[in-house]
Amino acid sequence: MLGAALLLGGSVLLAGAVSPNGFEDGGTTQVSALMMFLGNENSVYILDKAEANAAQVKGHPAWGAVWDIQSRTSVVQDIRTNSFCASGMHLPNGSFVSFGGNDAVGPAQAHGSQKNPDGQTGAWDSQYQDFDGRKAIRVVKPCTISDDLNAGDCAWFDDPTQLAMKKFRWYSAVEPTGDGEIVIIGGFVTGGYINRWLPNTDPTFEGGGAEPTFEFFPARDGEPQILNFLVQTSGLNAYAHTYLMPSGRMFLQANLSTVIWDFNSNQETPLPPMPNGVVRVYPASGATAMLPLTPANNYEPTMIFCGGSDMEDEMWGDYWRPRFDTWTYPASKDCQRITPEPQDGSTPAYIQDDDMPDVGRTMGQFIALPTGKYLLINGGEFGTAGYAASGTPNTPLDQMPFGVSLAAGPVFKPALYDPTAPQGKRWSQDNLTASTIPRLYHSTAVLLPDASVLIAGSNPNPDVNLNTYFPTEYRAEVYFPYYFSAPVRPSPQNVPKTLSYGGDYFNITIPGSSYTGAANDAADSATVVLVRGGFSTHGMQMGQRYLQLNNTYTVNSDSSITLHVAQLPPNPNLFQPGPALLFVNIHEVPSNGTLLIIGNGQIGKQPTAAASTLPDNTRLDNVQGGKDGTAGTNGNPSSSSGDQNGNDSEKGSSKIPLIAGLAGGAALLLAMAAITVAIVRRKRGASRGGSMAEFSRIDVPSESGLPHSTTSPWAQHNASAVALVPSVTSKEPYHDVDDNWRSSMGPVGTGAPFVGGYRDDAAGHFRDSMHSGTSSVVDPYMTGGAPQRDFYDPYNHSNAGSAVNLTQTTSNAGGLANQAASRPAQQTYPPF
Repeated sequence: MLGAALLLGGSVLLAGAVSPNGFEDGGTTQVSALMMFLGNENSVYILDKAEANAAQVKGHPAWGAVWDIQSRTSVVQDIRTNSFCASGMHLPNGSFVSFGGNDAVGPAQAHGSQKNPDGQTGAWDSQYQDFDGRKAIRVVKPCTISDDLNAGDCAWFDDPTQLAMKKFRWYSAVEPTGDGEIVIIGGFVTGGYINRWLPNTDPTFEGGGAEPTFEFFPARDGEPQILNFLVQTSGLNAYAHTYLMPSGRMFLQANLSTVIWDFNSNQETPLPPMPNGVVRVYPASGATAMLPLTPANNYEPTMIFCGGSDMEDEMWGDYWRPRFDTWTYPASKDCQRITPEPQDGSTPAYIQDDDMPDVGRTMGQFIALPTGKYLLINGGEFGTAGYAASGTPNTPLDQMPFGVSLAAGPVFKPALYDPTAPQGKRWSQDNLTASTIPRLYHSTAVLLPDASVLIAGSNPNPDVNLNTYFPTEYRAEVYFPYYFSAPVRPSPQNVPKTLSYGGDYFNITIPGSSYTGAANDAADSATVVLVRGGFSTHGMQMGQRYLQLNNTYTVNSDSSITLHVAQLPPNPNLFQPGPALLFVNIHEVPSNGTLLIIGNGQIGKQPTAAASTLPDNTRLDNVQGGKDGTAGTNGNPSSSSGDQNGNDSEKGSSKIPLIAGLAGGAALLLAMAAITVAIVRRKRGASRGGSMAEFSRIDVPSESGLPHSTTSPWAQHNASAVALVPSVTSKEPYHDVDDNWRSSMGPVGTGAPFVGGYRDDAAGHFRDSMHSGTSSVVDPYMTGGAPQRDFYDPYNHSNAGSAVNLTQTTSNAGGLANQAASRPAQQTYPPF
């Protein structure tokens, strides 16, 4: 691998072929990377929508894959339900879960060949072999490409007859609590450009198109409640921005509205609106992130919002399409910060930040780097996310200049944001290389363990299209930030596999061979940080967080440095339980990250202890780091409380020697090349997930004797799905009680009988009900003027809500039949 980091004499050296601030070929992802997350130290997981990818799995197009970090190759993975525009999040044990999606579709995204009882949406498609994914809950434990990714414990658990949400949700938002639960918020019922009809006479349900409720995973008792914030933000509230606050409440932002929300009591506290009329949520798709939580800011969360669009309300249109030629409208350059829970008691307010450099962006995304800076990557200079398969009111489809894309002007050059720099100097593009691949709608990016960034995706098309202006993209790239110019990187030893909330500190050793210069200076500059890259989709990093652990140090006579590192602050709301990468920075050069687990690995109240008490700094004069690890002479120890945060703003990347200046350059490069070959050829099966081995695995779903309807689309067309019931061995308390899961499988709505702005019907035309306002749209919750919520569930659930039986209640031309299948007593589900 060209950009490999090399181990030599205990230090981490950078291969000479790496181009700092530049891109390298990342191979092919085989499916377009609509969603992406780091599964373990070896693997990145990729999800697409059900579409005509050439890659096949189990006799149908693949829309899932695993990308191997070492070889930069991918292996396809089977997913049963349509994961189009789903959401996703980590779980406390290191597994990942994906929520919702779209109904079953076939070629050109026409509704599946077998219909749901509404007669419109697809239950299953005979060609793509995808099932309706709008209620799906998909769970996977990360494996490697040397494993069988489509069998046993490495396969996605994706069976809505066993595990499902209570409501259909497409473009839902998700956020974990401090207990590791996941709050699932809002979404579309079926789909469209934005989540409303015009005129907007029903801002709550939009004639059955909007889902204004929230629910939990694992499911809580009772039906999902309406979230007033989603009514207030009607239309522009897909993929709402969500951040858990230290108080345990949640920050929500969508449309122009901002609130703090207590999800336990469903109470909202209004905050100021987004300034300057700039919309940040999909499809405006501004870049958003929580800035680093550090000892210096007392772990006070601040969010930044950059880019998006300030189009007028009418221009956004409705489910069918925008009412403006969006690709002509420049994206916003505006950036705003807000601290929702100020510790000084002041009133929360948005604060104007530096504008984005050069041009505005839609669909840009922030990637938190280990050094505390943020990489802004991907996006377009004009327009919005989404696509319009029917053209716009002003431009017929055959005259749209960029195919069906609603954006134009790909922004190829990244930008770097420094949140600690003085205002007016926070952005930089100096020496940054531009990509050559447009990354527009459905692009993703994620931080890798070596502190590089994987970039993939871009597919502003209803189905695979390789011959349009912005085609379906399978090429991946790896971007190497500025710190890859360093000749040597820290090589921390004794990194733990788990961290707790408070408790005794731990020690990390930094060998003298893995830094250069004076040991005291290196120790002063050292920081230990946790980075969670999150679930990447639609310009968002769901769950991304950065937290610096407090540390002191001892400089040793052998030139090694012992870092005394505090556990996390004793508040799980600051950094929710689950997987994270631990990096050590010295002189703003990060180590390779070590994947570990924060918390106890279970959903539930996390144990806490008193904040760690650290020893004083111990310095030693005349000690130097170097590649041979030799200590200096006449070291004079001294003890000092010093800067326990390890901040050293004077030791930036500009003072790092370049690879070209490394002593013994030719000989060393030859040695490095030999080691590169050895590393690339090493056996892929070694050490699954490194330190994640104990935590990243969920128990094996195995086939057993649960009877299913043999005439249902699920059983008829995927025999391997019949009787798929987990055989549970885990002792985790939140997955193995049947009654806990029944409430997540109760009555659901059928969804509105229209297809929304992205898709036309099988004949290639939109029906009149899609663009004539609300009068011609059937509200699935109304029958004879009375509210009606208990509708047929296509996944064998009874209309009785909490009934034990999985019952087919109706039949239709799609081939569904009346037949019941009883769930065995003490039915269990996968350990999440």
